[in-house]
This record gives sequence, C-alpha cells and structure tokens, in this order.
Amino acid sequence: MLPTKPRLFIAAALLCSAVTQAQVKFRTIEPAATQQGLKTVHSPHLAAEPAAGNNRHQLIVMIPGTGGRATDFRTFDSSFAAMGYYVVTPDYVNTVITTVCSKSEDSTCFDHFRQEIMFGTPVSDKVEVDSANSLVNRFTKLLVYLAAQDRGWSEFVRNGQVRWDKIIAAGHSQGAGHAAYFGKQFRLRGVLMFSGPQDYLQYFNAPAHWQQERGRTPVNRYYAFLHAADPFNYQYQVQDVSAVSHRAVTDTTMVQPGMPVHSRNSILVTDVDRKDKHGSTLGTDFIAVWKYMISGATGN
Repeated sequence: MLPTKPRLFIAAALLCSAVTQAQVKFRTIEPAATQQGLKTVHSPHLAAEPAAGNNRHQLIVMIPGTGGRATDFRTFDSSFAAMGYYVVTPDYVNTVITTVCSKSEDSTCFDHFRQEIMFGTPVSDKVEVDSANSLVNRFTKLLVYLAAQDRGWSEFVRNGQVRWDKIIAAGHSQGAGHAAYFGKQFRLRGVLMFSGPQDYLQYFNAPAHWQQERGRTPVNRYYAFLHAADPFNYQYQVQDVSAVSHRAVTDTTMVQPGMPVHSRNSILVTDVDRKDKHGSTLGTDFIAVWKYMISGATGN
C-alpha cells in the first residue's frame, strides 16, 4: 500500500492533468472550408489548442494510419495539448495501405508512394493524389485557416507558408512513415513515429531508399515507439527506423505502461499484452513514454 502522502501527490497530479485537459479547446474543420474543392476523405480535420498559460509555442501534426479518421485522435491530441502543444490531425488520402509496396520488385515503390501522398506528384501507380489534396497542401491550408480564425495559431504560419521549425511531425503506422518523410523534406522541431514506418522492401531485403537519404531534420530528433510483437513485423520496423535516423547500431529500450522512462535511446519498445498490438503505442497508459519522446525530439 502506498503511504498517504504519495497517494495524495498522485491524486493531485491526476487531478491537475484532468483539469488541464478539460481546458483544451477543440474544433473540427471541414477540408473544403480551408480551400475550395478539397474533399473530405473520412472526417473533418481536428485541431486542439492548449490551455491559456500553458503554451510551448510548438505544434504537433499527428498523421493517422491507413483508413484512420482525424476525429478519432481526440484523446491522443488532448494529451499533448495538455502538455502545452498545439495539435492538428489532418484528414487526408490514406485509403491505400503502405505495405502494398512490401513485395514490389520496383525499388522506388515506397519512395513514389510517399512522394505522391505528400506532394501530389503523379509518380506512383499505387495511389492517386493531386497537389491540392496532398498532405502538405491540406496541412498548410488548415494552418492558414486556423491562423485567420484565431491569432493563437498565427505563429505557425508566415506569408501563407508553414513555419516548419515550430512543427513536430508525428504519426501512427502509415502516418509514422509520413512523419519521417516530413522530416526528410523540411527542417522540423522533431519527429515522433508510432508503430512504423512499414517501408521495408522484402524483395531487396532492405529499407526503402528514401529512408536512407540525408534529410533536413537532424537525425537525433527522430524518436520511435514500437511493439515487439507488431503484426506488421517489428524487425522490419526497427530496420526502417534505424535507416531513417542513420544509426549503424540499433539500441532500444523496453518500456511498460505507467512507468517512467530512464534511457538515452530514441527507439522505445513495449511487449505489453494487448489484443491490438499495432495500436497499443497510442494508449494513454504510455503518456510517460510520449513525454520522454517529445522531450528528446524537441530538446525541451
């Protein structure tokens, strides 16, 4: 049994967290409201604003995995907003699973898959995304819209363009790969990958080429959280993350729900027994892991 004072301390901490989350301001935005002609794929965009007086002046873009709805990330987003971050989860074209390229004999399959979804460049035979509905454009137009509605969001946009140095790209599964791809294309504050990427070329026994390219975000700002029994192949995921962050030696740290993280490693792994192992990294019982990741990725 815990002594009275620690019990009171834990209860107070939980109450404080609950109050902070209750002060988070949410809004949903239809893509068409941000730019004429943009389609809604699954749901409106989701935006979360931290409580007044709890502002880190940084923004997380949380990218769902295949078929993921932006509005389903309310709990995840509120957890980071309670830490002082602005958070948006965009609705985007994510209807084709990343592993469509896993057994391809085309070594550029993943590269083109990511490029077309990210920028709308017509290079992939697996997806069809135009420039207007590309992830970068939908995200940019969302931030411009929010900045016009509320001055609090204006610090993340300048002259109609995203201020990438204030952005942390995060994502789950397919979204983890998009977050890493963001980091390759732009100099971000940090990158958080949950249960991904899945960009391993089985025919070539190697991670996709784009992951090995030199990117604009420093490699020490990439953090990943994986499950050791992920059905999408943990060993492939580790190799992908190592390629993204250019690590010759892969060191991981095992973590458990509700436990603080004491490590210097950037790849966190759990073996928690859950039915949905692939989705387990998004469970709020891992908030301590998330705090460790974002602290390391942003240098805060």
